[in-house]
Amino acid sequence: MINLEQIGVHLPQGYLFQNVSFQIKKGDKIGLVGKNGAGKSTMLKLLANWDQPTEGKIHRPKDCVVGFLTQEIKIDSERSVKNYLLESNELLTRLKDRLEELNVDLVNRTDYESDSYLAMLDELSELNHSFQLNEGNSWEERVISVLKGLGFYEEETNRSLNTFSGGWKMRAELAKILVNRPDVILLDEPTNHLDIISISWLEDYLQKFEGAVIVISHDRLFLDNVTKRTLEISLGKVLDYPFAYSKYKIYRAEESERLDRMKKQQDKDIKHTEELINKFRAKKNKAAFAQSLIKKLDKTERIEVDNDGVAKMKIAFPLSVQPGKLVLELIDMGKTYGDKVIFKHINITVGRGEKIALLGPNGVGKSTLLKRVMNSIDGDGQVNYGHNANITYFAQDQAEQLDPTKTVYETVDDVARGDIRKDLRSILGAFLFSGEDTDKRVGVLSGGERTRLALCQLLLSPSNFLILDEPTNHLDIQSKEVLKQALQSYEGTFIVVSHDREFLDGLTNRIWDIDNKTLKIHHFGVKEFLEQKMQSFQDVKAPNPQKIKQEEVVAEKPVEQKLTYEEAKEQKRLKTQLNNQLSKAEKAIEEYEIKLKEMDVVIANLDYSDEANAAKVLSDYDTIKKLLDGEMEKWEKTTEELFALD
Repeated sequence: MINLEQIGVHLPQGYLFQNVSFQIKKGDKIGLVGKNGAGKSTMLKLLANWDQPTEGKIHRPKDCVVGFLTQEIKIDSERSVKNYLLESNELLTRLKDRLEELNVDLVNRTDYESDSYLAMLDELSELNHSFQLNEGNSWEERVISVLKGLGFYEEETNRSLNTFSGGWKMRAELAKILVNRPDVILLDEPTNHLDIISISWLEDYLQKFEGAVIVISHDRLFLDNVTKRTLEISLGKVLDYPFAYSKYKIYRAEESERLDRMKKQQDKDIKHTEELINKFRAKKNKAAFAQSLIKKLDKTERIEVDNDGVAKMKIAFPLSVQPGKLVLELIDMGKTYGDKVIFKHINITVGRGEKIALLGPNGVGKSTLLKRVMNSIDGDGQVNYGHNANITYFAQDQAEQLDPTKTVYETVDDVARGDIRKDLRSILGAFLFSGEDTDKRVGVLSGGERTRLALCQLLLSPSNFLILDEPTNHLDIQSKEVLKQALQSYEGTFIVVSHDREFLDGLTNRIWDIDNKTLKIHHFGVKEFLEQKMQSFQDVKAPNPQKIKQEEVVAEKPVEQKLTYEEAKEQKRLKTQLNNQLSKAEKAIEEYEIKLKEMDVVIANLDYSDEANAAKVLSDYDTIKKLLDGEMEKWEKTTEELFALD
């Protein structure tokens, strides 16, 4: 489909990459990886034909359509989100407009036997055929489906695109690409502005997509679930591996270890050769020998190893003081903006050592909930902190609170305490600040760099209760691994908001889910939570008008036949039996709900340091929950059967 032949890109500071050749075929699912500044975004721009290589050629078919989602989106449109997508397919728009013109003309004309009228009928037939062939009849349905999958509520799709934030504009642009089904989809960090539900939907979409996909992402799980091939830009070259990210990392680590051994041997050989040259260069009878060694050395291709020292780092959050058994209590907490209710009647306690993931789609109020917990905004109810609770809060705008006059190093040095201070430069390196970067003033850093620095500062600040709002934004995969490891070993309590599933997997022991303007608590993992959410998402399907029409026709029975005495007697017996079953189910549901409320109190005060007891309590909770679900199913089934008898 696309063939790159010996391409290179030369910048003032030298080659970004050189002599690069590879092919992209139909159906390829490729992850493009490499360190920051390696040239990943540049490569996508070359593939999209936005930029041209300094040397070499890129061959692509004339009819090859490429959809490119860049991080530099600029959309200025007063059209609604829905119309922005509906009008994005020029062919369908042109066909639709012409069909409307023809239909208006045909209605107004009366010269049914004329050649021009018959020619219009022929054109109408051809246009209808072309419209159907290009799936025009399902176009609007497809647009609505993609918008819903990417998190747009139906009532929002009629709003002007210019009323949305940059993140939501990015979603609209992504929807535009997906709905038009190009031959090749290029995605530069597509998950940055998506919530955890939308990411799962996008994965499913791309897995089923028949064209080629090339994606840059710092989301390891997204890469593993979508891609089957990995291209790494390293030291000016492109390395091609027939694996998804995690398997590629294992293979790459083994390869780097082998290269490292070879490089050490080569360095040893070069040093020995240089010693021989210096020894024999001045001797007349050995001068020719020395020259041959020099030529041999000049021809030697030096082995380069692109080591990854960040992933091997081990950093721990410092614990300030041991808090009481209860660290947080929310009493009838809520928040409204005018007539709009964000959430209400939240009653919950958080015990020492709990690890909580706060999840939900964008816009449901996750950041607002954290701000209420921090008492940084007013609202209904009470927020009480436990004894010795020492909270450190990382907000999405945390970077704006850094002192712009200080250097990167001074910013972290101000908060570091104890022996960890001697490792500050290594820790900064884990967050992509190395060499001269540590001497830069905060004021000259980009938004992403400031966010990384704020997170690094947080890592060094003593606390016993962390509240983190999207801490993984602007972090690469290695830096996220450092942060995750630090949180896993953290002895305190934390609440974290993140859309990165791989980061959350194995990190938390409880999920808070903002749903229907209240807070639901789940005691299972992120994977199971997402499976349930995606299942409920798939179960909500658009009604089939034809099916509804048929059901309406069936329902319109002109005459209701009377039952015989025996039939009426049997129906009465069945009703009595079903009513008894219904009463038993209702009684059981009531008992299980009481037990669950009692268990909620137990779990709220659970000491997670006693792993055996905590596991047993959570297992008992799950058992009761399953029994309750079973009784609810019985109640629903019995109710339906009773309804059918009426």
